[in-house]
Amino acid sequence: MTAQQLSQNLTALLDLTAAKGALSRVGHTTVAVVLGVIFVLGFLGNFVALLVFSRYSVLRTPVNLLLINISASDLFVCIFGTPMSFAASVRGRWLTGNYGCRWYGFSNALFGIVSLVSLSLLSFERYSAVLHSIPLDSSQFGRARLAVAASWVYSLAWTLPPLLGWSSYGPEGTGTTCSVQWHQRSPESRSYVSCLFIFCLLLPLLLMVFCYGRILLVVRTTSAERRESRVLLMVVSMVTGYLVCWLPYGVVALLISFGRPGALPPVASLVPALLAKTSTVLNPVIYVLLNKQVTVNHLLKDDNYTYQGLTSTLAKNFPRDRLTEARPHTSLPMDPQTTTHTLTPPLHPGLLYMVEGGTGLPGENLGRHTCKSHIERPRPVGIEPSAVVSGIYIYIWYILHIYIVCTVIIMILV
Repeated sequence: MTAQQLSQNLTALLDLTAAKGALSRVGHTTVAVVLGVIFVLGFLGNFVALLVFSRYSVLRTPVNLLLINISASDLFVCIFGTPMSFAASVRGRWLTGNYGCRWYGFSNALFGIVSLVSLSLLSFERYSAVLHSIPLDSSQFGRARLAVAASWVYSLAWTLPPLLGWSSYGPEGTGTTCSVQWHQRSPESRSYVSCLFIFCLLLPLLLMVFCYGRILLVVRTTSAERRESRVLLMVVSMVTGYLVCWLPYGVVALLISFGRPGALPPVASLVPALLAKTSTVLNPVIYVLLNKQVTVNHLLKDDNYTYQGLTSTLAKNFPRDRLTEARPHTSLPMDPQTTTHTLTPPLHPGLLYMVEGGTGLPGENLGRHTCKSHIERPRPVGIEPSAVVSGIYIYIWYILHIYIVCTVIIMILV
């Protein structure tokens, strides 16, 4: 089959898919509005996250390098993917032809898998810091860079095959988006869908559940109730966000590939596709804006104001049975503006990120035993503005999900 014939067939398939799963004008407009909201929130959230990371060198840590990778991949989805599907929904049909459809499917799969793999690698890095006391200081930058590179290589390994003949990219749902051809019944296509589900969705999920589950067990046995509840909220938010955004999409893909033909109407695939796109909105909230190291204080302070925070770690020479006997010690140096704290709190090594001023990332400050706080003006008290912004952001995210589900149900019933 020549390239011209392939182009004609794919164009005809685009028109046929759009005709079979045609939405009303109101339906397409509704989807366009949802995509527009996802684009604005996702673009702003990830752009601000990258801007903050690039502006403040204190945030350029090995673990945050993975967060930067997640924000970058989500931002690429907002730039290269969402506008195309938004324009298609506004017009009610796909606009950029077969090559644009293949590019859309490839790029969204590439950036999406990079984000998923980076989330699982982030959970493993935190697990290593907490359970194995691996320091996440500047000496681990090489390891973090390797993890970032591995996420892109791994994603390319699973997104290039459809361009080379193992399955293919084409229109999905109502014909205004493109992805892997889930509906193809050939053995090659089904084997690819199965491998994609196992290696790019299920395995990262199992790794996250295992790592965060072990971290939570350590927190329950070594930290105070307030800190335990904080970590529990963080873990539940991460795993729930992953499940809500990506699991429905994977399940629907399996049902389309292995289920009875026509069992799922094209409109039914809208919800999982839109939920997957909302991951670009949720990720910067959970992993960046709720990071205790990223607060409005960083944006408000001038260059002369530095707050290193009261963070400390447990030296390996201290046995665990002496943890409960440890007491804070404070020495007053000659400079009244500087206080040196030597603290050995009764926490598991790696969980000391819970100390106020920490980053919120387990093990981030491992490798230091004594730290200094240079305070030239008092730290603000009360509710930080970043917490309010994050709360509003999450509230909008949940409202968006409810709006998507209710809208699609109404369209199906009508």
